[in-house]
Amino acid sequence: MIRLQKKFGQMREQGKALLATNFYNYETLRAVLEAAKSRNAPLILQLTKSSIDYMGLENAYAMGRSGLKYFGVEGWIHLDHGGSLELAEQCLNAGFDSVMFDGSELPFKENIALTKKVVEMAKPYGANVEAELGYVAKLGQDTEKMELTSPEDARVFVKETGVDALAVAIGTAHGFYKKEPRLDFERLEAIRHATEAFLVLHGGSGVPDEAIRKAVKLGICKVNIATEIKNMFTKTLKHELINNQEIDLRKTFPPAIKAVKELIEHKLSLVN
Repeated sequence: MIRLQKKFGQMREQGKALLATNFYNYETLRAVLEAAKSRNAPLILQLTKSSIDYMGLENAYAMGRSGLKYFGVEGWIHLDHGGSLELAEQCLNAGFDSVMFDGSELPFKENIALTKKVVEMAKPYGANVEAELGYVAKLGQDTEKMELTSPEDARVFVKETGVDALAVAIGTAHGFYKKEPRLDFERLEAIRHATEAFLVLHGGSGVPDEAIRKAVKLGICKVNIATEIKNMFTKTLKHELINNQEIDLRKTFPPAIKAVKELIEHKLSLVN
């Protein structure tokens, strides 16, 4: 398996991006991997601290790695929104191909200092390191607040840290949108010219199809999808449970798996 950094380079040269999907249990893992297999597309599997706490670090990692092998999908396992050096180190030791240190809410210099430590930590593993710069509202935070990534800040940040990938704030947010997001493509283009880091779009759930296509065309190498996976799975499952008396989980889960699979197949068509 090639390193994620090399794959990002290949995808960027082809005008494509990697889809990064979070998974929360076996069913959502199966759904995204079936979608990738059906599209013969590479995929990044993401785990947040919440998912790691829920499933257990070694167990969650083993599920992802064995799933990639079982379904025959070219893929990588990534720590999404890691908030501490300790968690990044644990994930690297467990075998993760990529880790994110999210210091976006810290002062600029502190974000640089801590991200640089993660970059140094990841070198012996050859692992990809992602950071975030600017304000991309998380679940429960103010989505009206805007603190977009400055191209000059991005240039300095990447130069000082040596980070491989950078999540940029260009108008997206995590979770559900109250109104259609408007991405600042001019800013994205300027950031792309300011740095050679692989650019990441967080908050991809709910972004219009054409906006995702354009973002990839302008240099986004990784598009994150999480909220839509949870929403699609849970709503479909609720519908199934309300409308029948079936208690066999092996019969109630498949429609929800199928719905997520179709969602991810569509998302893969946008980035590829």
